[in-house]
Amino acid sequence: MEFFHRMGGDQQLRHLFELMPGTFFFMKDEKSRMICASRAIQKRLGASSEAEVVGRTDYDFFPPSIADNFVRDDRKVMESGRALVNHVEIWYSEQRILDWFVTNKLPVLDTSGRPIGVMGTVHSYEGKKQELLPFSRVSTAIEYIRQHFRRTITIGELAELAGLSARQLQRAFRETMGTGIHEFILKTRIESACHILQTTETPISDIATQHGFCDQSAFTKTFRRLTGVTPARFRKEAARRKAKT
Repeated sequence: MEFFHRMGGDQQLRHLFELMPGTFFFMKDEKSRMICASRAIQKRLGASSEAEVVGRTDYDFFPPSIADNFVRDDRKVMESGRALVNHVEIWYSEQRILDWFVTNKLPVLDTSGRPIGVMGTVHSYEGKKQELLPFSRVSTAIEYIRQHFRRTITIGELAELAGLSARQLQRAFRETMGTGIHEFILKTRIESACHILQTTETPISDIATQHGFCDQSAFTKTFRRLTGVTPARFRKEAARRKAKT
């Protein structure tokens, strides 16, 4: 449009996003390479400028298993042409600790209407949950998991709390969270373990038992599957990043 041409590009709109507290925005091309990112996202990715982010992908900043999920969602949005709204997933907190966030992704279209990328926003889960969860059939189960994830939680127990059958809860949970109940519990445990690994010197074997795993081997296996590295490697890399700052 002539109006946007007269604006001289998107810089003025980007300034508006920067002033919206708790809202981070990004744009990627059809190969999920970063095209632009707000300053808050640059900071979360450990970059000092946008130039350090442009042209790179999630695999440059996140463990492979997490990056896989981001890129898969990018492809889904571009191939379907439909937005992904209020999607809860793991992302970096301000302290660069993996935590839960709410993401929105929309397709970026060229002048002919063909998807050529994705654009989106990221919000803190804690900041959005009051807006999201009252309308969700699984809000009670989600909050219960976040409070009791260190012990064994059964689907029957959660279903009773939610007032749904086990099958109804499992279906609603996957529709709402994009993952199964058991996987959400494991991810919540690993997210908490990441924080402990980064901020304390607690032995890994103790962290394993504190987070509901039968032994360190089971904990390490799950941790590596979800983050792409072992707990020991994660702790070592976190210490290295901290030493640089």
